[in-house]
Amino acid sequence: MNKELMEALNILEKEKEISKETLFEAIENSLLTACKNHFGKADNITVQIDRDTCDFLVYATKEIVATYDEVEDDVLQICIDDAIQISKDAVIGGTINVEIKSKEFGRIATQNAKNVILQKIREEERSVVYNQFFEKEKDVVTGIVQRYIGKNISINLGKADAMLNEAEQVKGEEFKPTEHIKVYILEVKNTPKGPRILVSRTHPELVKRLFEAEVTEIKDGTVEIMSIAREAGSRTKLAVRTNNPNVDAVGACVGINGARVNAIVEELRGEKIDIVNWDENPGNFIQNALSPAKIVAVFADPDEKTAKVVVPDYQLSLAIGKEGQNARLAARLTGYKIDIKSETQAKDAEGFRYEDYMYDEDGDVYYEEEYEEDEYEETDSEISDTEAADAETSDVELTAETVEETEE
Repeated sequence: MNKELMEALNILEKEKEISKETLFEAIENSLLTACKNHFGKADNITVQIDRDTCDFLVYATKEIVATYDEVEDDVLQICIDDAIQISKDAVIGGTINVEIKSKEFGRIATQNAKNVILQKIREEERSVVYNQFFEKEKDVVTGIVQRYIGKNISINLGKADAMLNEAEQVKGEEFKPTEHIKVYILEVKNTPKGPRILVSRTHPELVKRLFEAEVTEIKDGTVEIMSIAREAGSRTKLAVRTNNPNVDAVGACVGINGARVNAIVEELRGEKIDIVNWDENPGNFIQNALSPAKIVAVFADPDEKTAKVVVPDYQLSLAIGKEGQNARLAARLTGYKIDIKSETQAKDAEGFRYEDYMYDEDGDVYYEEEYEEDEYEETDSEISDTEAADAETSDVELTAETVEETEE
């Protein structure tokens, strides 16, 4: 039993996660390569390795001829006199297996055999690492910041390094070497130099995966994330629902005293997260999406994917948000082009009939609740001067198209 070889294979299998069978095949190929370098050919050479004992045998199958003069190639042929010394059953015209001692190989043949084994180990190691991270593609992993390469950041993920490109970084985020961060694996490519892994801190799926890891109800399917809209580093809106009437979808995501959502906010370096209830009724969903603003009425057109929204005059700036962010995220979250107007603007706007908001096709009132301004004194006091100025702009209109122009 070849104990040294067995120990070496066990160590390689454990540390590199390369199967023994692959290593056995690498050794067999290396011995064939050594024979080819030593004899000039290896067509008639066979290598056998016992998988249990690691003992190996290398032999050449040679044709038996009558005399030494008939031996044209001693690699392929052997005379009967030499063959009988190996096996008494040898006969002229038959074949015989002649053992080859690997110790007889020259230095160059041995070195080439060694290189074949090392090359196979490197290839398998890269393949194992690639497969491991390919399975984690579109998932979140924890990495350690190594160094800045220009404006890109090298992240160590354990057995491989990933690259966080400038375009996938959140503006304002700065990292120090050895700092642990969570990243979303965008893509894993297999290259001759090993797997090339691209990661992101801006992708909306990063927030989704963090919630799946933090919220048990999402992980087990009780609560489902229906849609997500994100402006990395600033604000994210999340729409959730549940089929279990005994479970509060939003409450489950927020956690006791906000513990769950705060853990995610901390990981995202203070990014604000709005969690709203998803609704099959587009009007209700749009109303939820524009939270925390209060809505007077919503008229949604599912065919055109457009919606007209009326808000109290003093809620206009809150509904639009700073630089249009709240309405922009609501448009992305719902997939609707949203036109927001105050009650005063809606009454005066051409083609924007106030009656459209007050009654549906059956003549039922959409919205009847009276707002008391005192109820929103605190909310209004939090609105910045910039937002207030935005609210006073005549005929304020925000749609998905104007959102895109703003982003550009």
